[in-house]
Amino acid sequence: MTTRKAEQSSRFINRELSWLEFNQRVLDEAMTPENPLLERIKFLSITGSNLDEFFEVRVAGLKQQIESRVVERGLDGRTATETFRAIRQRVARMVEDQSRTWNEQLQPGLARHHIRFLRINDLNPRRRKAVQTYYEDHLRPVLTPLGLDPSHPFPELLNKTVNLIISLEVPGNSGQPQYRRAIVQVPRAQSRLFRLPDEETALEFVLLEDMIGYFLEDLFPGTRILGYWSFRVTRNSELYIDEEEVANVLSAVENELHRRRKGVAVRLELHPECPREIRSHLLNTLNLSEEDLYLIDAPLNPQGLMALYEGDHSPELRDPPFKPPMPIELKSRSSYFAAIRARDILLHHPYDSFESVIGFLEEAAEDPDVLAIKQTLYRNGGDSRIVQALMRAVHNDKQVTAVVELKARFDEANNIVWARRLEEAGVHVVYGLIGYKIHGKVCLVVRHEESRIRRYIHLSTGNYNPTTARLYTDLGLMTCEPDFGEDATNLFNLLTGICQFPGMRRFLIAPFDLHRKVLEDIHQEKKNAEQGLPARIIAKMNALVDKDVIDALYDASQAGVRIELIVRGICCLRPQVKGLSEHIRVISIVDRFLEHSRIFYFENACRPKVFLGSADWMPRNFQRRIEIVFPIQDGNLRDRIINELLAISWSDNVKAREIDPDGGYRQRAPGPDEAPARSQVTFMNLALKRAEEGMAPTTQQGAYPQVTPRLSPFQGDSVRRDGPP
Repeated sequence: MTTRKAEQSSRFINRELSWLEFNQRVLDEAMTPENPLLERIKFLSITGSNLDEFFEVRVAGLKQQIESRVVERGLDGRTATETFRAIRQRVARMVEDQSRTWNEQLQPGLARHHIRFLRINDLNPRRRKAVQTYYEDHLRPVLTPLGLDPSHPFPELLNKTVNLIISLEVPGNSGQPQYRRAIVQVPRAQSRLFRLPDEETALEFVLLEDMIGYFLEDLFPGTRILGYWSFRVTRNSELYIDEEEVANVLSAVENELHRRRKGVAVRLELHPECPREIRSHLLNTLNLSEEDLYLIDAPLNPQGLMALYEGDHSPELRDPPFKPPMPIELKSRSSYFAAIRARDILLHHPYDSFESVIGFLEEAAEDPDVLAIKQTLYRNGGDSRIVQALMRAVHNDKQVTAVVELKARFDEANNIVWARRLEEAGVHVVYGLIGYKIHGKVCLVVRHEESRIRRYIHLSTGNYNPTTARLYTDLGLMTCEPDFGEDATNLFNLLTGICQFPGMRRFLIAPFDLHRKVLEDIHQEKKNAEQGLPARIIAKMNALVDKDVIDALYDASQAGVRIELIVRGICCLRPQVKGLSEHIRVISIVDRFLEHSRIFYFENACRPKVFLGSADWMPRNFQRRIEIVFPIQDGNLRDRIINELLAISWSDNVKAREIDPDGGYRQRAPGPDEAPARSQVTFMNLALKRAEEGMAPTTQQGAYPQVTPRLSPFQGDSVRRDGPP
């Protein structure tokens, strides 16, 4: 067993620890002085949000494995207990970094720019009166003081709420004081930051928990407050639904959402000055151990600090604004349909405006020749324009179908709301296939044109969510290629009807054939290398976990295939290990926008294949989700993806970090003769340049401006880029 564990450990990086390294890279952005101050606050907030989800899902799952006493080893050879202990050590260092960054860098930096957090005792009488007025009018009516004694059991605290535990002294019947404890929950519906009035040149705030603490004697009259300390409980938030046993999936998801708020506790965050006896009381009551405790010397739940980032104040403390232009090939046409008929259109968000996708749907909803619209919805977000376009299409007598994924993690409640609104408007709403999440992104528009039917398709690596489309990097394709139309039609029939997987002409669909075809393409590169033919794999994704794919990449590397991977988050593959992965390099980019696009390039002996899609290389994407991966057939678009998108990303030496064989990440930096290359800035400049100069892709040579970034891994390659792969 020891030998097997050592072998697994040498071949694979632990998934959970790899994810934590990704979150550290996000935190590193908060710790980087060169970043604008409010952007650093944003990254600190994201780090906290990411850790919450990690504990709610991944750590909760590990604790269930430990409690079930089923001993199994993961890819890296660790048991669940060993992984949990390693997580504990790594997260402890991370929260120390979070607290130190806030206390030593961010809070003092904000103060230097007149953004301050104040204690009520430090306020002058006039401002203290303003705080009291807010407390009495807006806060006190919603607060509920909860005593802890035999007649008042410990309350069922909701997931991720900030609470105060209070130590009180009350008069006893014999004249001797008695000591009690109580809890007050900080309201979730109100901002954690109360802005103090009457200050034109500064932004000054009081934390809501500090305000409640100041007025505790009002909530507990006749007592003496000995102390109070903030704490927060994280609970298991996974949904447990047997779709084959429920009559209504929507109702079942709703019921599980209510249970999620009161799931089993998996983490306690607590102020470090809290006395040990109170700390032990909380742990025992929540059935947690010292290993589940994290002492936080900073505001609990840094997501609340995002209120600093919002609004239009302090532009000098932010990244320069970027307004994405409309792609010129759509802007120059009076109709989306005419533009798509002229040629396939590649969209690169957020550098190309997502208004192009919304406009496509809105035109389809109003066009009298459109007969039907079918669309998948995974995370729609708060912007209702896509949903409104679908409802408008129904009003205009079109057949409209929406495949809504109710189990999109932490977007379930939002998706339920939209599903009901769509159903009320007359849209055919379905929830896909039992046992699978619908993660693929596709919109099909059926249009009657000159005595024939033509199908227009939009495919994407990201969600139909206008909000995240401004924050995530994703790729989309608009096409009316007949094979794509036939595949989209068959896919929707599979999702909405009762049939077997019919096979596809162009699409690769998980869980049916995607995994097999990815392995086949990797194996083909290996064969090409063994025969002395050009062989190379370049892949960009969010996560690389699947054992079979990693083993296939190792085999290809040992055959001489050059492999470059751009993996934003989890990567279980160990690169550049002698005799195993010497020809594999892996980088991760964390920057202003969340890298989210998935691109897969196979050299294919000078006949390159390029695919885009919704799937990462993870078991869940291959086996438990409906995913769509599609080829890029237009030679000019392939050329742009290879020589621009992938090359610029790989050349990043400012925000990219490269994985070492031990799983650690080292920051890339420009060499002595190299200029700084920050990929996301380059993409923004290219988009603005094209919009300014009106440079649209054509079917001729030189369709796109040539981009030759430093360290491009494609220079000197013999690659055929004309014609289909």
